[in-house]
Amino acid sequence: MLNGGIVVFFYVDDIMFCYRKKEEERTKALIQELQKTYEMNILRELKWFLGIHVLRDRRRRQLWLSQEAFIEKIANQYKIDLTGRLPDVPMTDTELLPLPPTLTKADPNSVKTYQMKTGSLLYAAITTRPDIAFAVSRLARFNQNPSEEYHNAADRVIRYLYNTRGWAIAYRGSVESVRRHTGARAFVCASDASFADNTADRKSSQGYVMTLFGGPIAWRANKQDTVTTSSTEAELLALSQTAKEAIFMSRLFKAMTLKLNEPLIINCDNTQTLRLLRESSAKLITKLRHVDIHQHWLRQEYAAKRVQFEWIPTEEMIADGLTKALPKQKFNTFVRMVGMVDITERLRAEKRMEALKEILQARKADENPEVIIRLRRSTPK
Repeated sequence: MLNGGIVVFFYVDDIMFCYRKKEEERTKALIQELQKTYEMNILRELKWFLGIHVLRDRRRRQLWLSQEAFIEKIANQYKIDLTGRLPDVPMTDTELLPLPPTLTKADPNSVKTYQMKTGSLLYAAITTRPDIAFAVSRLARFNQNPSEEYHNAADRVIRYLYNTRGWAIAYRGSVESVRRHTGARAFVCASDASFADNTADRKSSQGYVMTLFGGPIAWRANKQDTVTTSSTEAELLALSQTAKEAIFMSRLFKAMTLKLNEPLIINCDNTQTLRLLRESSAKLITKLRHVDIHQHWLRQEYAAKRVQFEWIPTEEMIADGLTKALPKQKFNTFVRMVGMVDITERLRAEKRMEALKEILQARKADENPEVIIRLRRSTPK
């Protein structure tokens, strides 16, 4: 919800107000108006929101989002074996295939446990962990009849998360700092597809990622709804999905009064697809009507200069890890490009500070007899 320069996020009874310093008085007035109708507890600076740990370095204008506590919680909840060497990547390149229909259906308890695992993993995948988005999108396809193999694959992703629980999304606070550190644009969009990689039905995988100020703000990994007959068709469908989301995001920025002063550009690593969209003489001949429609829509948006397309080599494609399982070296490159960093030491320092505050508060309570009496009286017998 937008109110001038004030942005309000809310989920059930959790509310967060984001505003610039100059909007502080208006924000306080808004909260006071809400308090006339609703009972509200003001928690001051944002530290946690929906299980996401928010860390800030105001001096350097940096921000990190972590789910270390949530990862530790699900590892304990599902009794995951954390002994031995933990995996460096969320999944292997061995494709998970549906069980033959002749096999017995999985036990209801097994189905429920598997669905709980994938549900927990999906929450991490869509909030702070784009590195597991492709793996989780594969696992979620087997919610109705999971086998032991699928359970082991889900457990592997949880073990991977536990091994990398100190990783977080990182953002830099200005366009200039992003360009200075990376040389990239402040808002980066990338689209990719993996042609006919699902051997069970020969549908293609597609994905996109969008980063703002160096960190991801939107990403998706999914299987295309229909079978395409060429890699160009698969890339067109993926690019259409990305362009729609990117245009929506640019309109959202405008509503939030965020001015980036740069064109909306989407990166793609398929030269034939870009030639079809840029050159008036080039045209894809296809019997798939929906692919042809997406092609003409993209050409329209490009001609109207609402969106631009730029070719980049595959090794620089940040959406590559959202369309396939990558080996360790390429996967580490993907994680770095997508804007994730290891903040384990910062998280440990935060925990030490919180523990120190609790000790100081306890000592202060011991020095105050009135507090001790009040605590004793409120303690149930």
